[in-house]
Amino acid sequence: MSEVSTNGGDIRGIHAAPVSEWLAKHVAGARPPFRFELIAGGHSNLTYKVTAADGELFVLRRPPMGAVLATAHDMGREHKIIAAIGAKTDVPVAPALGLCDDAGVNDAPFYVMKFVTGYVITDATTVARLFSPEKRNEIGASLVGVLARLHNVDPDAIGLGDLGRKEAFLPRQLNRWRTQWQKSKTRELRAMEEVHDALVALMPEQHGATIVHGDYRLGNCITSDGARIAAVLDWELCTLGDPLADVGYLMNNWAEPGEVGGSAAAAASPSAAGGFQTRAEVLAMYSSLTGRDASNVDYYRAFQYWRLAAIVEGVMARYLKGVMGGKADTDAFRAQIDGLANSALTLVRTLR
Repeated sequence: MSEVSTNGGDIRGIHAAPVSEWLAKHVAGARPPFRFELIAGGHSNLTYKVTAADGELFVLRRPPMGAVLATAHDMGREHKIIAAIGAKTDVPVAPALGLCDDAGVNDAPFYVMKFVTGYVITDATTVARLFSPEKRNEIGASLVGVLARLHNVDPDAIGLGDLGRKEAFLPRQLNRWRTQWQKSKTRELRAMEEVHDALVALMPEQHGATIVHGDYRLGNCITSDGARIAAVLDWELCTLGDPLADVGYLMNNWAEPGEVGGSAAAAASPSAAGGFQTRAEVLAMYSSLTGRDASNVDYYRAFQYWRLAAIVEGVMARYLKGVMGGKADTDAFRAQIDGLANSALTLVRTLR
């Protein structure tokens, strides 16, 4: 259930009085009093819907409470990304409206963006209820087209050339997420070490560098009534590097109707409802729009399963420490992490 403030009062993660004062002063058209609602479903940065006195809607993002990896929860960095992409490209994002870097206002920096109307589609049941098979095909085409447009952006041309190092993307990512795994793991998981070693041994050469979203899937987008991607959300893992990392991640969250096996995420994904493109059609469409060869996508799929296992382990560890603003089913988390690690292991063994 979402947590909602009453009469402009505090809720977990929001000091209503100073935040309201900041909003009224720094965000054009924001009229107090404000109502704050913690949007359910986030396991990392915390996201709130803010309703102004006149009904105008905004979105506020802040880091989770407690000690976390600074680079993964940098509000200024995330604000910079969506501000640049929104102003200088045709990739749809929620318009950035303001950044508060004074931790004294709300115990941590936060930023505010415009509320974009539409649907966040995370499962097959929802998409089947909302959209016909023909519209689902349009959504799939829009999703792939937006990713291609993102990967065709020159980071230097929009002021994001300093977002990260462009070279050695996979070595840096493998080091980063192995370090996170080692720091946050709650038990030993042999598959994680075997997959890491295989990914190092089988690493492909990187061809170019683009903006990499890091968590690109339909569930991290707002879809309009017109079956188009209205905004791409959750840019906290965005960096510069190998664009095929995003493609591998998308494929891990893409299922064909009646498919048996694979990850639980793919099996429950919107594309399992039918009407969407096949994986082969997605890859062909992406290659046509970008000119990139995606034939080695299974390496990137294995990498993304492994990386996501490390991320989810970190999320579970934060829940266990009580810094995520709620409780969670840790047995379900462990099952998810085990499944991701095993999916990665299955894929890397086919690459040898």
